[in-house]
Amino acid sequence: MNQYSIKSMCQFFDVSRSGYYKWSHLPDLDKDETVGKLIKECQEKSKYTYGYRRVKIWLLREMGLVINHKTVLRLMNKYNLLAQIRRPRPYYHRHRQLEPYENKLNRDFVANKPNQKWVTDISYIFTKQGILYLSMIKDLYDNYIVAFDMATSQDMQLVFRTIRQAKREVADGLILHSDQGFQYTSLGYLNLAKEYSILPSMSRAGTPLDNAPAENFFGILKSECIYRERPQTIEQAKNLITDYISFYNYERIQTKSKLTPYEKRCQLA
Repeated sequence: MNQYSIKSMCQFFDVSRSGYYKWSHLPDLDKDETVGKLIKECQEKSKYTYGYRRVKIWLLREMGLVINHKTVLRLMNKYNLLAQIRRPRPYYHRHRQLEPYENKLNRDFVANKPNQKWVTDISYIFTKQGILYLSMIKDLYDNYIVAFDMATSQDMQLVFRTIRQAKREVADGLILHSDQGFQYTSLGYLNLAKEYSILPSMSRAGTPLDNAPAENFFGILKSECIYRERPQTIEQAKNLITDYISFYNYERIQTKSKLTPYEKRCQLA
């Protein structure tokens, strides 16, 4: 560091010497607050799409501020300024993938009784602490959410836990429909379906409409709960979702049946 003069480094990074000296004499606490405000400005302009690497570049380009990337990440965590975008799904090499199952539903979303046809999927819930993944199973007879689970990582265990929660509701000939996500084409999923006598069904590749009822529930959840409450933390999101699904199952009246999902479910009990 001492082999370069302050003058040459300021010229290289296009920073004024007066600005450098003013910055270097700030107390550490004031530095955190000052840079935190700059990072917030950056994230507001980028609509919270920048990770710490892009924020570091923005600080240099727009503010002439030279700062370590670890410091940027620390301040983004400290002031809840992390990016709020979907992260790429991890690519899994170690798990055996099977061929997609037959589309047994074929967009026939009408069921004559409970536990005849289920749909399942995973959705992303964004918070300033990161992404919460919600897995759920929905009964097409009454729209009742049979089971759900949440986690901060999207893995096969999330799906397996959801199915195990729903085990008590499984009936003979039950169809469980999903998309072609890696969790649902895994050997573990097939084995669990066999263990519980569940008939797997799967959407065609790149065809979200084949699993429209699952997408519909996530749309309702987000518009009536998530987008209104804007959870800031993972724990807050979990509590909101748990409360909302309870409301959805037991209190929310459906326009077609004029009943809650649970009330319609009890009619054939």
